[in-house]
Amino acid sequence: MRTLVLNAGYEPLSVVSFRRAIVLVLAGKATVLADDEVPVHSPSATLARPAVILLRRYVKMPRSRVMPLSRRSVLRRDAHRCAYCSRSAATIDHVVPRSRGGADSWENLVACCLKCNNLKGAKTPGEMGWTLPFTPTAPSAGSWFVRGIERGRPQWEEYLAYARAA
Repeated sequence: MRTLVLNAGYEPLSVVSFRRAIVLVLAGKATVLADDEVPVHSPSATLARPAVILLRRYVKMPRSRVMPLSRRSVLRRDAHRCAYCSRSAATIDHVVPRSRGGADSWENLVACCLKCNNLKGAKTPGEMGWTLPFTPTAPSAGSWFVRGIERGRPQWEEYLAYARAA
């Protein structure tokens, strides 16, 4: 089981094991905002299993963080879906091919399935008669930088929605 950790500004900081979350709560460093139905039992106590905890001390999230560009991060940004046909994607594609001066940048890379990648080759989507359903950009949301948050839990939704709105 995983626990979402928020700072005092309700920004997501990390995802930790429920054991680590219980240690933070028992040490007085965090409070439980949401818990699971299944409690944790010890020989001397029964505790609620935390799903979301709030750190008591404010921890500032750096605003100038830039997500490093990698194959994994492009696939994650595009939810492992092909930008051209919406099937499952395992490769990335340069919208403007490198042979035509296309750069390795967030704005020029998209997730792509192997079939579309081979069909497109060194052509542009316009030459193929294809259109992109979105404009590729670098991710900017603070919660995007927290590993493990993409496989969220139902108890996290209200806190992540708050973080997106802020």
